[in-house]
Amino acid sequence: MSHRDEDMDNVPGFSLAVSQNHYLSTEDDEMHAVLTVTAEGVTGAAAAPEVAEVIAIDCSGSMAYPPKKIAAAQRATKAAIDALRDGALFAVIEGTHIARVVYPTGPRLVAATPETRRAAKKAVNQLRANGGTHMGEWLELARGLLSDHPTAVRHAILLTDGQNSEIDRKLAVELSLCSRVFTCDARGIGADWEKRELLRIAEALHGTADAVRQPADLVADFEAMTKTAMDKIVPEARIVVKTTTRAEVDFLRQTFPTEAGLVGDELDARTTAFTTGSWGAESREFHLRLKVDSSDAELDRDIRVGRVDLEVRWAGATEFETACPPALVLAQWTDDLNQSSKMDPKVAHYTVQADLGQAVMRGSDAYDAGDLGTATAEWGRAVALATALGNEKVLVRLLRLVDVVGDPADGVVRLKARLAAEDLMSAAMVSVVSTMSPEGMPEDPHSPPVVAVVAAPDITCPNCKKTWPATARFCGGCRTALTA
Repeated sequence: MSHRDEDMDNVPGFSLAVSQNHYLSTEDDEMHAVLTVTAEGVTGAAAAPEVAEVIAIDCSGSMAYPPKKIAAAQRATKAAIDALRDGALFAVIEGTHIARVVYPTGPRLVAATPETRRAAKKAVNQLRANGGTHMGEWLELARGLLSDHPTAVRHAILLTDGQNSEIDRKLAVELSLCSRVFTCDARGIGADWEKRELLRIAEALHGTADAVRQPADLVADFEAMTKTAMDKIVPEARIVVKTTTRAEVDFLRQTFPTEAGLVGDELDARTTAFTTGSWGAESREFHLRLKVDSSDAELDRDIRVGRVDLEVRWAGATEFETACPPALVLAQWTDDLNQSSKMDPKVAHYTVQADLGQAVMRGSDAYDAGDLGTATAEWGRAVALATALGNEKVLVRLLRLVDVVGDPADGVVRLKARLAAEDLMSAAMVSVVSTMSPEGMPEDPHSPPVVAVVAAPDITCPNCKKTWPATARFCGGCRTALTA
């Protein structure tokens, strides 16, 4: 069932809706809901805000082997500079075991003009591969540059070809600090970088992570990322969840267009705010789980257990404002198992999507460990799930690894004879890419129940011991990588 507070007129630009099956059995202690946030009518040159872009390029020694990697990085960086809109603030960082601004001179950003673009591209031509890989240093410098422009839409591109140095102690700290400052899209080139590391960066910084299959692909990718950043209009939006005495927030996760855990900031004992980064004209969906208490609850009566507000920080502003009417999360405890056993189609969709992502990653891990039988089985299951969900992006990459035997829905596959390392990386990175969910629960109470999906058990963080849903890739508290 989808519902929203109808007592307020929509504020132009954003809309917020909740989809859930609000019926619970008296034994249920969790309420699941999917939030759909849509931004419309927020683009246009007249409304273009200040935008700030930092491009951080890995210039460690390994980028010289083969030389086409550093050459591709230079071409792509110059393409991104050309894609900046006039007046956009920007800088280019050379990343090794230290971080250095190669353009402009000094720790600052400059406006994009024909003259500054030419000077920046000339500086990029001088990049040389030499040194180590300390991504925490790169992010710290990007944060310093972008912090000077608090009202702008702030974005960074990070390119690496290797794993972060074990002696870099800044990365975890910087991911937390940078998440309040800018969004970041991360890319891996070659085959020696760590897939979970880039996914971790993208999740924390509200961006995307992907593999570069061929160096020649990098130019188009950098252009696309830069143009998308230029189209952002709202510097920051946050989802604020306020619970009643019967409920508390368990988690909020982005589920579309990519899966990512969100870290909440407690505003008071019953109010938690989750930042979602910058927005253009787009739709995103989020999975909210509340812990609820049925003690002394009256049966067969709607009870409000939560209220969700969408707040935005408009271009040029430092404070958040309410963007649209709030949406309510309801619960109705009942003895009618036909009602309480249904799963909302949106919730069910993302539960299956999480299973798909886990199957892709388990197959990748098994292949890396030399367990080809498990890899084949997991990727076969992933093919079947991706087919059911209509997730073409995942299917395309899986089919570079396996040949399908018979109907893809059956999940019977054979490993291809030779798998390129770049294709293996590419498939792993798409494990978090999702498809939009279907419409919410039918209003007819006599409609057939949705097929239930059994969720995997929660995961406990080995570092801080906090518990997270099985779909989580990283701990929302300390950002430690999680494994089921």
